[in-house]
Amino acid sequence: MTLLDDFLRDSRAAARNARAASDAAVAGGEMMRAAGEVIAARLDILAAGLADPSKADLTEISLMSSEKIEAASASAAALTRGLGDVGDSVARQVADEMEQAGKAVSRLAFAATPQAFVEAQTAWLTGWIGRAGAFSVGLTGGVLKAQADAWKPIQDAAAANARRLRD
Repeated sequence: MTLLDDFLRDSRAAARNARAASDAAVAGGEMMRAAGEVIAARLDILAAGLADPSKADLTEISLMSSEKIEAASASAAALTRGLGDVGDSVARQVADEMEQAGKAVSRLAFAATPQAFVEAQTAWLTGWIGRAGAFSVGLTGGVLKAQADAWKPIQDAAAANARRLRD
């Protein structure tokens, strides 16, 4: 792969990351709107129950806690998986970089001339810069995915509650 190919690959990945961040912001806004609707509807339900306890919607009142616990548990599980994937990626990158460094040290140790030494050092450095850039873009994508996956159960619960309480 050429430097141009690497640059284009990394640029496409950065663009995907920007879209993912934008999608997360939009989804967060939608979730906040739905949460506002749910809070308003449930405050009305609580007020009605306080005004006449015999007509309190105990089913809805009990859902206020259980649904939050369920969504938070699913969110925590998704975040754990996502951050585990990010950790695996970091571990692979560290192992790959250690291998690259070992090869570079060997090339430096066996360089026959000062020019060969500088060429080996320059090749390792320019390669490292490219690998670090690609890794940074990939890491950002992994973190954005973990974030989106963690928010999804909470967003889904808020949207479902808003739809149900609207009807």
